[in-house]
Amino acid sequence: MLRLTLPAIALGTTLFLTAEIAHGQPASSGKSTPVSGRTIAVSGTGVDLLTTALVHSKDSTASRMVQKSTEIVELTGDLTGRVLYQVTTEIDFVHKMLVNTGNQVYSGTVAGSAPVMLHDDRFRFQVNLATGEEHGRVYLADHIAGPKVRCTLDAKGTGPNAQGNPTFTYRGECTMGGR
Repeated sequence: MLRLTLPAIALGTTLFLTAEIAHGQPASSGKSTPVSGRTIAVSGTGVDLLTTALVHSKDSTASRMVQKSTEIVELTGDLTGRVLYQVTTEIDFVHKMLVNTGNQVYSGTVAGSAPVMLHDDRFRFQVNLATGEEHGRVYLADHIAGPKVRCTLDAKGTGPNAQGNPTFTYRGECTMGGR
């Protein structure tokens, strides 16, 4: 049986930015508004404030654990702001895999824009607990407020910071303006 410590779980809950691994992109939630306009490359870093997470529930067996929590992620770089991240973490102890899914709302700026709020319910973040490899993809496509913007980001875990909070880099594209 794999015994997880806080740093191992931290590696998995690192990111609101999550990956579509081998299965391709999930179907759209149908909530997105089409956006057309200028597409720009974006990049930066982030930190998941895991040490201040609110754990709502946790169910486990010898082979599996499911935890629901709320976390805050801070982004710097081309996206500067915070994400309120309501995450379901599923750990498969047999296959040594961790997967995060759920809902998140980004509030901040994109490449110096006016403040925006964007929602994503399609993200997926995966951690190989045997190797420590972390990667993910996020779809900030559901416009809530501010300028019309859509972003698709890929993220890669870079390990914990001095406080034990998971860190990551992100790269992707944002389409600015449009309908």
